[in-house]
Amino acid sequence: MEQCKRSLTGRKSSSFRLRCPSLNSLRLQRIFDVFDKNHDGMITADELSLALRSLGLDTDPSELDSMVSPYISPGNAGLRFEDFEALHRSLNDLFFGVDDQDREGKDCEEESELTEAFKVFDEDGDGYISARELQVVLRKLGLGDEGREIDRVEKMISSVDRDHDGRVDFFEFKDMMRGVIVRSA
Repeated sequence: MEQCKRSLTGRKSSSFRLRCPSLNSLRLQRIFDVFDKNHDGMITADELSLALRSLGLDTDPSELDSMVSPYISPGNAGLRFEDFEALHRSLNDLFFGVDDQDREGKDCEEESELTEAFKVFDEDGDGYISARELQVVLRKLGLGDEGREIDRVEKMISSVDRDHDGRVDFFEFKDMMRGVIVRSA
């Protein structure tokens, strides 16, 4: 399992965790929908492998299958959303343990998770998310329709770009994400 964790994340880190309960269900459903390429309401091991590969996360097919198959209900060809959610909870508990931190620790953890999320979008590491970088990530996530036209992506950027420099810095990103947390809670 340790090998699998490293192959999924590339290193030991909290970047794969979804710890904020108010966002888990929404995020997981969106991830599930993106991974479910044929929109049949199930994610097969092949679809999961393809999705992880498109994000640059190499997986061993037999290892992935051995992780996923116990969560597939008898008679199903893949994971239903409920199965996917159970798999996520199990991996989260296995790799990251139970979180007994106090509120200050949770704030620090949230900040760390936001930093990791920001780094996914900031592909060149310059400390800003440009429209091109956002477009690339949207495509990697299978959200090509949203990222097809650069004008549309630039509008996404400008909607959170408080200093009007055409880019999103970490503080703007953090404010935007906290706004999502408040609205979805």
